[in-house]
Amino acid sequence: MTHPTPIRRDGHRPRLLDLFSCAGGAGTGFHRAGFAVTGVDIADRPNYPFAFHRADALEHLAALIASGDIEQYAAVHASPPCQAGCALTIGTNASRGWGRTHVQLIPELRALLDASGLPYVIEQPNGKAPVRADLRLCGEMFGLGVLRHRTFELGGWTVPQPPHPKHRGYVRGYRHGVYRDGPYVAAYGAGGGKATVPEMQAAMDITWTDVREELTEAIPPAYTRWIGTQFLTLERSAAA
Repeated sequence: MTHPTPIRRDGHRPRLLDLFSCAGGAGTGFHRAGFAVTGVDIADRPNYPFAFHRADALEHLAALIASGDIEQYAAVHASPPCQAGCALTIGTNASRGWGRTHVQLIPELRALLDASGLPYVIEQPNGKAPVRADLRLCGEMFGLGVLRHRTFELGGWTVPQPPHPKHRGYVRGYRHGVYRDGPYVAAYGAGGGKATVPEMQAAMDITWTDVREELTEAIPPAYTRWIGTQFLTLERSAAA
């Protein structure tokens, strides 16, 4: 674990770099945990609720490391594009000849994160992305209206896996031509019983954007609030 520095003193929010930030689902969770968050995304994200840089995330990270400016941050979170390893891309889409080739950014990203010397988190959907499954989180752990299972690789620090409670039922919608009702909504795609924008906002506790694409890609803030709280608890223990 990295030793505390003046930027992590009591009374100051430690700074977190939020790479591939999209509209700020992950960033909002870390902010709620106690971080000052700065986002980076290659697309303009006017709904992002914190400080923001429009840039290629890998190039921005490399420049911060080269200049030494990375030292202003206490930790890094990264949610790189998941299409190269997500279950839908490598499963249904591939079997039917749909979609296109996607670039896998995680090996290059991990090398840069290791070079930064900072503790980090890499988030991906459950699938075959080349990340360690150090932590798996689910919406049911936080009483949310989505399941949205996510895998997290933790670099430079660890935290125990919390228990995964039994799901209370189905995700509402059609699957293989059969409609099922249930306590969770499908916060991806459109049609076939998928969630509406207001339903996604309510299910994930994301109210600052109503852009469907941003909502379908978002991490519920409850996930990263939990992760951020665990990290800061460890930091305070190390400083004591």
